[in-house]
Amino acid sequence: MYLAVIVLCLAGVIGIYFYNNPLRHSRWFLIRRFINWFPLGMTYAFLYMGRYNLTVSKAALGTLMTKQDFGWIALAGTWTYALSFVVNGPLVDRIGGKKGILIGAFGSAFANVVMGLLTYLVLTNQLHVRLVTAFSAIYALNMYFQSYGAVSIIKVKAYWFHVRERGVFGAIFGSLISIGAYFAFDWGQSIADMTKADVGPDASWLHRLILRVFALKGGGVDATWAVFLIPAGLIAFWGIIDWCLVKDTPEEAGFPPFDAHDASSGVMHIELTKMDLLRKVFTSPLMLMIAAVELTSGVFRDGITNWYFIFSAEVKQPGAEFFQEHWGWLLCIFGIIGGFSAGLASDKLFKSRRGPPVAVCCGIVLLTALAMSAFLYSSPLVAGSAGVLIVMCAVGITSLMSGTAAADFGGRKATATCMGIVDGFAYLGSGIQSVCLAAITAWSWRMWPLFLVPFAITGLVIAIKIWHALPAATRKYIAEVEERQVAPSAPIG
Repeated sequence: MYLAVIVLCLAGVIGIYFYNNPLRHSRWFLIRRFINWFPLGMTYAFLYMGRYNLTVSKAALGTLMTKQDFGWIALAGTWTYALSFVVNGPLVDRIGGKKGILIGAFGSAFANVVMGLLTYLVLTNQLHVRLVTAFSAIYALNMYFQSYGAVSIIKVKAYWFHVRERGVFGAIFGSLISIGAYFAFDWGQSIADMTKADVGPDASWLHRLILRVFALKGGGVDATWAVFLIPAGLIAFWGIIDWCLVKDTPEEAGFPPFDAHDASSGVMHIELTKMDLLRKVFTSPLMLMIAAVELTSGVFRDGITNWYFIFSAEVKQPGAEFFQEHWGWLLCIFGIIGGFSAGLASDKLFKSRRGPPVAVCCGIVLLTALAMSAFLYSSPLVAGSAGVLIVMCAVGITSLMSGTAAADFGGRKATATCMGIVDGFAYLGSGIQSVCLAAITAWSWRMWPLFLVPFAITGLVIAIKIWHALPAATRKYIAEVEERQVAPSAPIG
């Protein structure tokens, strides 16, 4: 049933994509653009599975990976991810999004295979190393390749989607993040459960198949390494699909040149060096404010996504077991709601301004984090619901800041660099929370949601400051459209 709901949500996302056509594109353009973004999106969703499988493995490995170990491994990965954008963003702006997603997909698949082999060697006592050291290095490699994913998708999106359509695409991007969370936690946990060596007589055919492929005959060891190897295969599969179908621009697919009316309009002929691209971000107060908001979103999202899963395993939640058992499914459903609510509000209510919906999301996070702390032990249902709502708002913020605003203000020429730096700030935030919450939760879980409060306030203040921000080309385009709409009703003569 849960998978069926996800499929229905994905069908709804696709339906909204085809229904939302404010620029009156031809039917073939919409179909060809779908053939472009859907494989890219599914690749990104499975990259998420190959990223958050670390959280699933922590629960499966037990004392072999403590909370402190997990925090340091996550820190190594998230900060590698963040810092990689200084190199990868300008690189993808030069080589294009298609080549970028292929590097990311096959590189991450390779790193997950290595993590799977390491887990196999350690659990079978063929290798004696500290998991925290070895995993930190390999997970950092994985996250380096993962960092190609988002910038590559947004780079391609910038050429195929007009600014007036990007709020909805941001919602699609947020939905794909959410579907990735479902793959990571629910599918990942199912894989972990199906690798248990003590299989019962009522085990499903899939359980027996996974054991037959990955487990040791008569070894009595849980095949936890499958948590890494199966996502590696899925990521590589979608990488092959990308190689066959994706085109970087509409022109490559046989369409005429398409002006997206973003910050690159009128200057597409200008070549930008790597330093020009980086200067475009680090000398722009607006881009730095967008990046700062995204840093707070990284704290919210992974501060709940990772730690509620660990909290509910450590502190039993009577009456709210559903959250632990279907954490990925809940993150997916509410992430889609968050992404589409923020994206549609931005395009339909606020004329493609990204600040207003982000301010609303930060305000909800502030109130919800306070409620979560107050009811953390007394009401498991409130605690679980609050966690889901916080992630919902974090996905909404990310879909607008990383997925949309960075492309709007960076323009097609600098999309990957600007989006990469902004998304990198999200993972700086994720790294901050991974270390801080590892220490805080070892002392008191009560302080866990309160840790999010100052970041929610910071995000809210900055979002209000950028409330009216729009690229000049977008502002001009909207004014021209409104003028044309008013012109027919104007008096003649």
